Amino acid sequence: MAIDDLLERPLESATTDRQPGGMVWIPGGQFMMGSDDHYPEERPTHPVKVAGFWMDVAPVTNRQFREFVAATGYVTVAEKTPYAEDYPGALPEMLRAGSLVFTPPKSVDGPDITQWWNFKTGANWRRPYGPRSDVRGKLDHPVVHVAFADALAYAEWAGLQLPTEAQWEFAARGGFEGEEFAWTDRRPITDMANVWDGSFPIYSTKPKGKDRTTPVGSFPPNGYGLRDMIGNVWEWTSDYWSDRHTEPAASPCCVPVDPRGGHVDRAYDPRQPEIRIPRRVLKGGSHLCAPNYCRRYRPAARHAEPEDTGTSHVGFRCIKPVP
Repeated sequence: MAIDDLLERPLESATTDRQPGGMVWIPGGQFMMGSDDHYPEERPTHPVKVAGFWMDVAPVTNRQFREFVAATGYVTVAEKTPYAEDYPGALPEMLRAGSLVFTPPKSVDGPDITQWWNFKTGANWRRPYGPRSDVRGKLDHPVVHVAFADALAYAEWAGLQLPTEAQWEFAARGGFEGEEFAWTDRRPITDMANVWDGSFPIYSTKPKGKDRTTPVGSFPPNGYGLRDMIGNVWEWTSDYWSDRHTEPAASPCCVPVDPRGGHVDRAYDPRQPEIRIPRRVLKGGSHLCAPNYCRRYRPAARHAEPEDTGTSHVGFRCIKPVP
């Protein structure tokens, strides 16, 4: 079956002998998780085993999320006014319904990300760039501005789950053990995934309107037939954040099987001890990852994201484990 056909199929209940709609089978196995060659949080490389599971061919789209909202009346985190008691010391203008939107600056002075990330009142999955935007013409783009609770609610409605970090990374590697990227050839990354092309965050070589998300399936599939595992949008996993991976097992008999991530007590941001919102692991990088700024367009790359925070470059996809 062609990938494009899979993308068009509606959801069905999964069984062990019938392919769920819009999903592909990930066979499971043992692999080396993490990387010792890039960012500290990706270390150490260690062996992990995962059981087989079904996975969405592509990130959940605006079209699919709209169906979920229409069926349930669900309201996302970005559409709700935050409670002041959850954010001690927050400025009053931040306690409004809205979300973080990437806005390219004309120049930058230092690494302060507030130069290109702006909180916009009224930004949400329906209006990804603020109140004057909408998703017309973007129904096949990944849904964005979804917090962890939003992704989890969709997954539960669909009878699915969010992947663990180990499941996600195994699937992203596409069966290519030991490869740095999610593919084996050496074509430019911009030919293989929707990532930043130019000098981040000021200048993009892409035509205006093409420098944000792209329709799912616009780039080649990986070895398992999955689309957009790298680039386009970061994707939620179910694991709590940890600053590094666990040490490798001392013996082959003790390699962890379907491991979970860090403990919630260690998932809070130490830079904001007064805010008790745990962080989860994001995977895959996004259209904002660039060689000059963020080389996280790799299966081993990972990023910490507070559960309550959806942005204009964060989405998700689901899995269906087999009992």
